Amino acid sequence: MEIPALTAAEELTCDVLVIGGGTAGTMAALTAAEHGANVLLLEKAHVRHSGALAMGMDGVNNAVIPGRAEPDDYVAEITRANDGIVDQSTVRQTATRGYDMVRRLESYGVKFEKDEHNEYAVRQVHRSGSYVLPMPEGKDVKKVLYRQLRRREMRERIRIENRVMPVRVLTAGEGEARRAVGAAGFNTRTGAFVTVRAGAVILATGACGRLGLPASGYLYGTYENPTNAGDGYAMAYHAGAELTGIECFQINPLIKDYNGPACAYVANPFGGYQVNRHGERFVDSDYWSGQMMAEFAAEIASDRAPVYLKLSHLPEESVSALESILHTTERPTRGTFHAGRGHDYRTHDIEMHISEIGLCGGHSASGVRVDDQARTTVPRLYAAGDLACVPHNYMIGAFVFGDLAGADAAQYTPYEGALPDDQLRDAHELIYHPLRNPDGPPQPQVEYKLRRFVNDYVAPPKSGSRLSLALNAFERMRADIAEMGARTPHELMRCAEVSFIRDCAEMAARASLARTESRWGLYHDRLDHPQRDDTSWFHHLDLRKSPSGTMEFTARPVAPYLVPIEEFTPVGGPSRHLGEVHAENVATAGSREVAPVAVLTEGAEAGDGSGRGALPLPSHPTPHASSSASSARLLELVALAEEQPELDALRPYLADPVPTVRREAVAVLTETLPPGTGSALAEALRDSAPEVRAAAAASLRELVETLPPDPALRDGLAAALTEPDPVVRAAALDVLRALGLGDTALYAGSLTDSDITVRIEAVRALVSVDAATELAHAAPTDPSREVRVTLAKALATVSADRTASSPPAAVLTALTTLTTDPDALVRAAAYGALGTVGCPPPLAAQAVTALADPAWQVRAGAATALSTATTAMAVPALTEALSDPNADVRKAAVLSLTHHTTDETARTALTTATKDSDADVRAYASRAL
Repeated sequence: MEIPALTAAEELTCDVLVIGGGTAGTMAALTAAEHGANVLLLEKAHVRHSGALAMGMDGVNNAVIPGRAEPDDYVAEITRANDGIVDQSTVRQTATRGYDMVRRLESYGVKFEKDEHNEYAVRQVHRSGSYVLPMPEGKDVKKVLYRQLRRREMRERIRIENRVMPVRVLTAGEGEARRAVGAAGFNTRTGAFVTVRAGAVILATGACGRLGLPASGYLYGTYENPTNAGDGYAMAYHAGAELTGIECFQINPLIKDYNGPACAYVANPFGGYQVNRHGERFVDSDYWSGQMMAEFAAEIASDRAPVYLKLSHLPEESVSALESILHTTERPTRGTFHAGRGHDYRTHDIEMHISEIGLCGGHSASGVRVDDQARTTVPRLYAAGDLACVPHNYMIGAFVFGDLAGADAAQYTPYEGALPDDQLRDAHELIYHPLRNPDGPPQPQVEYKLRRFVNDYVAPPKSGSRLSLALNAFERMRADIAEMGARTPHELMRCAEVSFIRDCAEMAARASLARTESRWGLYHDRLDHPQRDDTSWFHHLDLRKSPSGTMEFTARPVAPYLVPIEEFTPVGGPSRHLGEVHAENVATAGSREVAPVAVLTEGAEAGDGSGRGALPLPSHPTPHASSSASSARLLELVALAEEQPELDALRPYLADPVPTVRREAVAVLTETLPPGTGSALAEALRDSAPEVRAAAAASLRELVETLPPDPALRDGLAAALTEPDPVVRAAALDVLRALGLGDTALYAGSLTDSDITVRIEAVRALVSVDAATELAHAAPTDPSREVRVTLAKALATVSADRTASSPPAAVLTALTTLTTDPDALVRAAAYGALGTVGCPPPLAAQAVTALADPAWQVRAGAATALSTATTAMAVPALTEALSDPNADVRKAAVLSLTHHTTDETARTALTTATKDSDADVRAYASRAL
């Protein structure tokens, strides 16, 4: 499709704009229209079957029916389930208005279960109250609501625009005068740009169901409605509204491998319950809360797993009733799933697991901050349903707050000023950018990558380091999202959803990083802050978009309760501004005082930047033969490989004029390994084409254990040492060493090679022949830090005479020089080598001094050196090193002390180390004792 012009937008006007045609949105539209407002209802799908309610509902979780439950008891229940972090004024709206909403829905035609006396058949699932009202025919709820929207009197007031997806709420004014004035979006079928001018905006877009990735890896196999991708969360954030509780995730028990709810709310009233594999009831928590999910997670991780919803003990009538509900109203595919596994509730209990994470006010407490009239912190912007933070609000709460939003918003008339050009441009760019890059990464791949990062780093149990990695990943994902490609309006919709998911992922990670405590059980379980901290964190954690465009946080004290709760006593008070929350430093493992600096030395190609010689650029093959001829030769080689050819049969291909054929011949030679392979590969090291030489070098290294060390191979490899290609020279040295085909004279010549990699291979080769003198001579003079480090380590392993009681004088002289090297890593390697070859008193004194070196690597090396020093000199210094701030230094000190355990002071020091914070330090100290 073509990108529509910004000025070609279709502009719509209304008193009340409702975004989202699901549970809360339909009720908001109906109520606003009943109050006389002209309503525009935008739905990116079709209102007839959109939203989480579309497939029906098997019951109401929070019906406070007079005579069966009291509103204050329900408020207390929700307060406890949410660890006290609630605005009771919002929860109480659901508690007090829920019964009237049930009656209203019933008047529309929604059926609730009743007993023989025509009373609502409320069931008790929780121990402290009866709130569950079954809906055996709840599959038709959305159809009933749609009929209400299409009534004649409603059609006169409510305009429905299906297949229109808003991406931004438009605002006008500055500071306190800023308010919502409309929205910008597009048609998901035609791609047309759409703008809306409104008096008020109601967001009712549902949860962020596509945040974490299901265990199946299927993007849309989520516990929550997968069409709900966090649209409203992102739109509210970018409009300047505050969101709250975003660190309190939604995590649910579900059917293993099916990702549908296990439906204990339905099954428990019939006598079902949750058990471990021993059939034991294990849930102590009294409400479907984060604490209950923590118990689930602990049980699943124990040897008492798996966990089941037990139904096999129920009588036939109960099982039949459950099947009629669970296999039709709840999930029509559920019966097929169980049948495919040969499972029947009469003979099999339902294995349960834990869902992916999501954001949801209705089932947890993460959403847009609203007051008791559904108003957000941006004037004339409202939020209702799973999007709004009214903890554990469920379906009835969504209807209640949709009703509240519609009633309050109906007082406003359309905005009459100019719609903000900058916001329209930003929305236009967000929508249509993927069309400029149609061949870019497709949305499913980018979304999968993003949500895998959510699973890896954000899902609980959480830690500051993993959350910091998440933030780094989500920042990188901005580039991936910007490169996404699309060709159709539908693909544009999916691309926009990925941007919403990324926003929600960042909110979830930053909010989780900001709240430095554990609360809500599994919902916010911080391994690095495992305790609940009511002193510092009996607060809502609000986030908003700052004027500079960053996320900033405020800790808002919980307001005094309307219903007193014995466990909690909120006192209100001023908020605590936290500002931005930044990622921890997770670029390295442990502390690092000074980062190493890459040094460009001789032999490195210009622009390489690695300090190593650059690989030569591939040459272009000369067109000695046509492509069709070379293709035929390649096919011949493939066929020949099946015949296990002799070397003579492959020689014509090894000499073929086309490099591609010669490279394939090397591959066949490597695969079939006929006699003479080694010398043939050594000959191929001198091929004119770099890709053939590289293939031969790789093959020689791959086959080194199987090649016979014959003279022809040695001669071929020795000749390769003079080749201009450093890849060839390095490979030749490596194979010569491995096969024992070289000597000191052959290897020593490569110590002055222009390439660093070749010199390192030469050092390894000289070690293999114990060429201590040559190595000692080269060690202090090599211009490359990397080579000097290799030489220092090499000197620890060579000796001209292994029976000698002390190392050659040249070795000690070289190591002494290296201990004063200007590079910290070289000094560290030299001290480490002294721990092997011996550390005489002058060097031991130097090592003691080095324990105060600014570089922890040097301190660790010095501690290692003292393992071979005299006990009198080493033990006091090593004991002091056990308090070094770096764990690797402490570990080196412990390992060195193990060489001095005959000394009582050393044993005392090791005993102290058994209480070290580092596991390695503790383990090695315990082993030494």
